[in-house]
Amino acid sequence: MACRALSGRAGPPSRRLTRRFLFIFTLSLSGTCLCYSLLRCAGGALPGPERRCLPARSAGAKKLLQKSRSCGREPGEPAWGGPRGAGQEAPPAGNGSGPAKLGSKRLPQALVVGVKKGGTRAVLEFIRVHPEVRAVGTEPHFFDRHYERGLDWYRSLMPRTLSSQITMEKTPSYFVTKEAPRRIFNMSRATKLIVVVRNPVTRAISDYTQTLSKKPDIPTFEGLSFQNRSLGLVDTSWNAIRIGMYVVHLQSWLQYFPLSQIHFVSGEKLITDPAGEMGKVQDFLGIKRVITDKHFYFNKTKGFPCLKKTESSTLPRCLGKSKGRTHVQIDPEVIEQLRDFYRPYNIKFYETVGQDFRWE
Repeated sequence: MACRALSGRAGPPSRRLTRRFLFIFTLSLSGTCLCYSLLRCAGGALPGPERRCLPARSAGAKKLLQKSRSCGREPGEPAWGGPRGAGQEAPPAGNGSGPAKLGSKRLPQALVVGVKKGGTRAVLEFIRVHPEVRAVGTEPHFFDRHYERGLDWYRSLMPRTLSSQITMEKTPSYFVTKEAPRRIFNMSRATKLIVVVRNPVTRAISDYTQTLSKKPDIPTFEGLSFQNRSLGLVDTSWNAIRIGMYVVHLQSWLQYFPLSQIHFVSGEKLITDPAGEMGKVQDFLGIKRVITDKHFYFNKTKGFPCLKKTESSTLPRCLGKSKGRTHVQIDPEVIEQLRDFYRPYNIKFYETVGQDFRWE
């Protein structure tokens, strides 16, 4: 009203002054509003439980606020500049671009330490379905090949996990590595160990079949298995034979870990009853039985169970082409001689672990 009264009495020069005054006033108001809004959106020194951007009070202010884009965010854009709500993680260090990385890298609390060609890959892939487990896909070989690189390097290989999740890795050669038990104990004496065992004769044939696929010129299975076949002298220096002497290797582990921290998975039952064996693994790890019969189907081509498709995958998950190879044909007499050789080791193994795997 005052402005109208003033403009009604004033002549042309007065009108020009009034317009200039209004222009300057509007411009200053817009600048003030912009600064005020920027301070509130950045969570600055303005008090109060709510920090909202103030609405523009003029067309000039609206344009300036739109240019700044500091008073709000597009749908789905993370609001790192404002206060964090429940369940929202802090932005990652660095330039702030990209999604936040949840959790942290921890040393593993559980290890699948053996045995080669026993079914360790299947156990790892099956347990990774569990939401409370995160595992390294490849074999780190830290405790047998790369120990000199140190625990920090080892930790860097691990996936990020939340405090409620278990970090795992599998390297089957640990079981037959003399230094591995002591090294793992020095990392953490509370480490839980999983050993997948299988009929040692079948395991040796599977081991040989894998090697033959890579080195077709190697000697025959019979030639590698015996120092003197006519006398029944088995060559225990051949790794494929020595790995199956489970009770011998187990003694090294029992010097550092009690049996209560070692869980033995039957490689045979892992094929015939995967849900049952994985149920025991989940119990051993102290996690809820989430992996059940509904997760598996039997693949007749490969001859072992595969994972059914999940919500996050449109296709079933089977182990790679290197798994499920047809074994080479071995003379039945050779197989019988190896069964006789392994029998006392097997019986001692059953007695030690308190479990009969019925390989006889």
